[in-house]
Amino acid sequence: MENYRIFDSELDKLAHKVIQMCSQVNQQIIDVVLALKTADLVIAKKVIINDEYINNLDVKIDKLCQKIFALQQPVASDLRYIISALKINNDLERIGDHAVSIAKRIEPLQDYLQLVEDLGIEVIGIKTTDLFSDVVELVKTHDLAFAEQIMSKAAELKDECKSVAATILTEMMQQSEVVVVAANILIITNLFERISGYSTNIAESITFVVNGEIVKHKKHIENN
Repeated sequence: MENYRIFDSELDKLAHKVIQMCSQVNQQIIDVVLALKTADLVIAKKVIINDEYINNLDVKIDKLCQKIFALQQPVASDLRYIISALKINNDLERIGDHAVSIAKRIEPLQDYLQLVEDLGIEVIGIKTTDLFSDVVELVKTHDLAFAEQIMSKAAELKDECKSVAATILTEMMQQSEVVVVAANILIITNLFERISGYSTNIAESITFVVNGEIVKHKKHIENN
């Protein structure tokens, strides 16, 4: 009985840390989008510095999952959650890395804020912020209907990023003087697209936690 109480306590701790990780990454996205909009290098630097906290939390979650596995053999539902927590943790860490990569590319854009706005990157950033705030809520609630909405919004954002990327490439060909700055904006757009992809991954992981359904495999089968 004592082992079960310890096991449940460690599961609760894991759930808390995953939510903590998700919230911290969410703040990174909020900050980097604000820094991008205003070319604020102080906020951009804050995002870069805070990545160390995320990396440390990533390690703690991995070690906690290992500890839980060592306590006893988890039942099916608990096993799904632990496996998914590892996957979600990895996705969150990658999103944090992408936020840092965006932050590091803001300084060259200081004199081109109008171009950033004209190309639609500011809107992409706002939509990414909105999407990931939904991801945070999903990780807390495990609401499957909400997970479906997130996957749909992420797919729309991904398509919009591709459209913006095409516009940027056209701009680069037509205006050689903006090639360097446009290349930075293109990379930032691609990073936002990747964040939308990881958001989809997290929604799929939560679906697996709730009902054991591997959504990615199901979609692949349906498309073939």
